[in-house]
Order: sequence, then C-alpha cells, then structure tokens
Amino acid sequence: MCVMSPAKQSAADATVELAARLTEALQRERIVPRFVDSYVVEHGRHGLQVHAALYRDLLTLLQREALIAASVHAIEIVTDNFQPTVKSKPRPMLRKDAVAYRRKYLSALGRHQKWSAGDALDFQRDFQIYEELIARSDPGRKRKPFEAANHPFVDRCAFLLDSSFLEKARVAASRALTALEELTEQVVSSLK
Repeated sequence: MCVMSPAKQSAADATVELAARLTEALQRERIVPRFVDSYVVEHGRHGLQVHAALYRDLLTLLQREALIAASVHAIEIVTDNFQPTVKSKPRPMLRKDAVAYRRKYLSALGRHQKWSAGDALDFQRDFQIYEELIARSDPGRKRKPFEAANHPFVDRCAFLLDSSFLEKARVAASRALTALEELTEQVVSSLK
C-alpha cells in the first residue's frame, strides 16, 4: 500500500477542490449562456438560437473553451503566487512543482468531469495550446474596454459564435473573458 506524504496529499486535495469549485462556479454564474444571449440581443443575431440542438451544441463548445481559459488562468495564479506557509511572501512555484501541480489539476478535472481518456487528452492538448499562445502574447500592454483581447479564448469563441461578424464577436468574447478571469480569481482566492 502506497502512503502519500502530507505535503503531496494537501496538493492533491487542493487540485481536486480547485477543479470542483471552478467547474461549479462556471455553471452557477452562467457566464457562457449570458455571453451568447447578450450577443444575440445586442447584434440581432437571433438565428444563433433558432435551432435548439445547434444552440445547445454551441453552448457546450463555448463552455469547454471557458473551462480551458479559466483553468489556464487558475493554474497561472496558483503557480505564480505560491505561498508555502501563511506568513511567507508569494513567489513563483519551482518549475517541477508547477508542472506536477498542473498535471494533478488536469487529472482531477478529468475525474470530476467524468471524461474518457480521449476527452481528457483533447482537453490537455487545448490547455497546452492556450498556455503557449498566452505566453507569446504581449502581457505588458493593457487593453481598452472596447478593444478585443489578444487571447485564444477570444479568437476561438468568436469564430465558433459568429464567424461572419468576427470583430463584433471578438469584442463580446473579450468581455466574457474578463468575467471569466474575475470569477477564476474569486475561486482561487476562496481556496486560500
């Protein structure tokens, strides 16, 4: 029988708790349905909601993108502001610890969502793509409220939502990204 050290056990518990709370918060706050519904009303794109099955599929795809974006942001917050003890100053996690935390989080998320191995691998691949694209973007410049963010969530959601009005969809997706990031920060801070 394998016995885990208390430090490894608490890290595993933290990742399980983060995965559960983040997915529950996304469902409870209904960021994606509100984002799509407000886009439809604001731009008169009622055709997006006409067919119930297609609308449901769209929401499912966008919810998955939101979970990826929120997960990447949560891992970034946790690994960049690591506090081993309550009294210590926040500092970045060691690279090997950050990789292990990320792996544990993705595993916990897959179990929480009851994904098949293929679904979990697809999510991990997209998660990695998000991380790489975010790392390449220019984080130093703040965007204006009316300007679309340079973020994979914005691009992918805009294309899925309304490719014929891509720039309008990008601005709407950028507002949804801001709401997602705020929600993620609330969830992560509630775990400390």
